[in-house]
Amino acid sequence: MIELLQTPSQTVGPYFAYGLVPKQYGYNHTNIITGSLVDENSAGEHIQIIGQVLDGEGVAIPDAMIELWQPDIKAIGRFGTGTDEQNRFIFNTIKPQSFEGQAPHISVVVMMRGLLVHAFTRLYFSDETEANAQDEVLRSVPEERRATLIAQRGELGGKTVYTFDIHMQGDNETVFFDV
Repeated sequence: MIELLQTPSQTVGPYFAYGLVPKQYGYNHTNIITGSLVDENSAGEHIQIIGQVLDGEGVAIPDAMIELWQPDIKAIGRFGTGTDEQNRFIFNTIKPQSFEGQAPHISVVVMMRGLLVHAFTRLYFSDETEANAQDEVLRSVPEERRATLIAQRGELGGKTVYTFDIHMQGDNETVFFDV
């Protein structure tokens, strides 16, 4: 007997479950990509970014896909990953430097079921207070909403970790930008 697995549940794509979040849909294989943007020999401050994409009620969205853009990564600078079995996205990368007078940041693209157009935001770093205060884009955001764009620095197992949750709606809705 052939076991039939769930087909994509999205009514309007993206249809990435099979390759990017297979475990959540009962497939017996690993993701085709990972959130590792660098290897141990990559120059720069190695960091890990961990977060979740949350709906308006604060519930983690299990099959969101996150794409990062950062100018420091050699050649390409663009990487994506689906969420893991704990509904988290995890990226291993290097901390970006200031670029063209902007504070160190990473551009973030969110794709998920029911979202007709990708959502674009930025991730800034909590330990870059002075640079953040001078960043033109961050300064254009109302002061009371800026915290939704700032990843909080911490340590986990000897690694520098930044926590960045993306709230799609609700009281803590992340600031999204028109592109």
